[in-house]
Amino acid sequence: MRFWERVGVRFPRATRLPLYRQEEIYAREGVELERATLADWVGGTSQLLAPLVEALRRHVMRPGKLHADDTPVPVLAPGLGRTKTGRLWTYVRDDRPAGDTTPPAGWFAYSPDRKGEHPQAHLSHFSGTLQADAYAGFDHIYESGRIREAGCWAHGRRKFYDLQVAHKSPVAQEALERIGALYAIEDEIRGRPPNERREIRQARARPLLESLRAWLESCLSKLSKKSDTTVAVKYALGRWEALTRYAEEGSLEIDNNAAERALRAVALGRKNYLFAGSDAGGERAAALYSLIGTAKLNSLDPEAYLRDVLSRIADHPINRIEELLPWNVATPDHRLDFQ
Repeated sequence: MRFWERVGVRFPRATRLPLYRQEEIYAREGVELERATLADWVGGTSQLLAPLVEALRRHVMRPGKLHADDTPVPVLAPGLGRTKTGRLWTYVRDDRPAGDTTPPAGWFAYSPDRKGEHPQAHLSHFSGTLQADAYAGFDHIYESGRIREAGCWAHGRRKFYDLQVAHKSPVAQEALERIGALYAIEDEIRGRPPNERREIRQARARPLLESLRAWLESCLSKLSKKSDTTVAVKYALGRWEALTRYAEEGSLEIDNNAAERALRAVALGRKNYLFAGSDAGGERAAALYSLIGTAKLNSLDPEAYLRDVLSRIADHPINRIEELLPWNVATPDHRLDFQ
């Protein structure tokens, strides 16, 4: 019986548990492991996997289309006795909704703050379309034309949804219904090739978008300039070109949900740990989130995948590191029993 099976700890759950709690779990099973030892193991594992994470980054950053998002993560500030707010950024390549067979993957990066220089560095060699929210730090990325912006209707819809929940706004309700009609079209064409998706969007979504824009402009002329509804309407109209780009290109999505889904594991983790111990800890977390998240995107059990890779990577030729990416080592034993 394997050591981690004997002590009753599974890797996927452990990735959301702080080390002090893992230390307590091991102790209850009669295994004395100091937290410092566990931290050393995490660091050693991250270092061992670094070439594989780099290969994953290269796959994600190939020219084409990317989804991007970020989320805060508390990080202990050395010598200050308090935490600061770091960021975990995710970049996701997943073209399956457009009928593409390229393996989906997500790469995470850590930064000690949210300055725009970080995504600019992450995307310095990428060219194509970036599907993201309206974070101002991305604006500089679009200036050269090497990367084009595609907006996120889920983000725009959320503003109207919040209004509807808080105020039962009739304007918000109609906006939700109109945006919902656009999503209904997407449900029908998911998985079809880009040319079919574009053709259907041009025939069915484009008239709805034009009607929605005219209606929003009409609403804006009747609303108070300082109202929350005005803010929601101006957001949509102010990013209209980016929000409607998906209708022109069948490879794009209507929203950025691929990146938001990738960040759910981080959100779950924050419920269990108070903070990352250092910036180095944030970087290690990003590396492991990259591999675990990509394994899940490819319907693999992260525990089975990591166990296999860690048993092989030390002796694996560095010039063939891509052979250890999740989709290249998948076996029946690696498959998830459920999605």
